[in-house]
Amino acid sequence: MSVQILKRDWEKLLGVLDDARQQRHVLTYRAVIERVGLPSPAMQVLTAALEYLARLDAEAERPLRSALVVSQGASRLPRVGFFLHVQQLGLLEGEPDGLEAASWHSAEIARVYAHDYASAP
Repeated sequence: MSVQILKRDWEKLLGVLDDARQQRHVLTYRAVIERVGLPSPAMQVLTAALEYLARLDAEAERPLRSALVVSQGASRLPRVGFFLHVQQLGLLEGEPDGLEAASWHSAEIARVYAHDYASAP
């Protein structure tokens, strides 16, 4: 099953992530789904969109904006699937659910906050 995001939802997603970046905040998956108003199956749509965005950012050698989306749990980290995808992109070595992943994520968030995405899709 292929999951796609509507253009208007994609643009909203980019806006929501840019607002979070400018305010130096992270957002939960649920908050992003609600703010963008994603249709069902919302989590699959969001996951596919965030993976696509990560690929675009990685190919352009930009910090991954998708790192701003985290789980509601105490860890405040993305789900393991995010880290597996980051490994596939060649950006993370080590276990996707270990200290290396958490350290990488913390550094990536700092890079996202500092980057200007004005010309990015």
